[in-house]
Amino acid sequence: MSDGRIVTLLLSALALGACNRAASPESAANDIAEARQSAAQEVADAKRDAEKAIDKADQAVQSKAGDLAATTAKASYDLAIAKADGEHKIAVQKCTTKEGTAQELCKQEADADFDAARAHAKAARAAQNLQDQ
Repeated sequence: MSDGRIVTLLLSALALGACNRAASPESAANDIAEARQSAAQEVADAKRDAEKAIDKADQAVQSKAGDLAATTAKASYDLAIAKADGEHKIAVQKCTTKEGTAQELCKQEADADFDAARAHAKAARAAQNLQDQ
């Protein structure tokens, strides 16, 4: 063996032997403190990221809840108007069985009932929209 190979083998053996040696108390204390600081920073970063994700999800839920409320208010209004329209048509047809002034008064009453039902539906929708804000 050449002298260079012997030196390399000895250095390798020394390096491998040094891997299993205990660190000095001062060095270990520094390493432990650095590990604690790193762990604390990692936890703080994860907490901050989690809070951001939760806030973003909460905003999305609030937005969807608002969409749902608006859709519900509109659907309720549309349903009330459809019912009022149907009832108006039936009432007007019933009025055709009457003659003269009675028929005219019947149609006026049917129209007034229809107008009142529409006004009630509009008021209910406006109240729902105010409540949802």
